[in-house]
Amino acid sequence: MEAVDPVIFRLAIFVLAVFVGYYVVWSVTPALHTPLMAVTNAISSVIIVGALLAATATAGSEVAGQAASGGGAGFSRGLGFVAIILASVNIFGGFLVTRRMLAMYKKKER
Repeated sequence: MEAVDPVIFRLAIFVLAVFVGYYVVWSVTPALHTPLMAVTNAISSVIIVGALLAATATAGSEVAGQAASGGGAGFSRGLGFVAIILASVNIFGGFLVTRRMLAMYKKKER
């Protein structure tokens, strides 16, 4: 029996997670969208912490007594910067959606 390539295995898990996430989010009742956005904002804030660590990677950092390669640090910094931008947009959009959802429950003033 031949083993499955780890890349294919991880790609299959990612595709399944996309489908499950899509169906879970779209089947949530409107009353639960605000708490769902709050959880999404919390997850994005954790992603920002990791992205900041990746964006500040330096070529001279030592890992387990060995110097890191110079090419990998630049790539890590670039991906960290992109992650910071995307997570920031996600957090900002989440706050806008949450604010709009909460405004729907406010009583109308005449």
